[in-house]
Amino acid sequence: MRLLFVCLGNICRSPTGEAVMRRMVEEAGLGDDVVVDSAGTGDWHVGSPPDARSTAAAAAGGTRLEGAARQVTTADFDAWDLLLCADRRNAAALLAIAPSAAAAEKVRLLREFDPAPAAAGELDVPDPYLGEGGFEQVLDIIEASCAGLLERLVKRAATG
Repeated sequence: MRLLFVCLGNICRSPTGEAVMRRMVEEAGLGDDVVVDSAGTGDWHVGSPPDARSTAAAAAGGTRLEGAARQVTTADFDAWDLLLCADRRNAAALLAIAPSAAAAEKVRLLREFDPAPAAAGELDVPDPYLGEGGFEQVLDIIEASCAGLLERLVKRAATG
């Protein structure tokens, strides 16, 4: 399974999702079966490291953010099984560049995998860079969503 986490600039939410999911996958013993990366819909942070505030919040929770921001390309639709968006704006941006209907079906909102917010229709991860939420709050949301996603991956691995 190949998972691409996507947010606006690829410096806060998506690298957090990438790192949290990578940690959870390793802890579950699925490191050889799941590949994780991240990207952004915008290009203004390309090459930049993760935001220092996201990095600090993640480190406090035992997760290390790494890498450099990159922008999503149409090739990502072929390279990844799921493109997990932080919010509806990111999903809309991906759907606008999806090269086919099959590619568009790979676009999902990350919070769909956390049952309580999904049931309530609260599917957007707030953007801490824009002041929509605190970095620790965003980390908690991403942790819960990744846990739900991991549960599905484990069930899928068990059923073959």
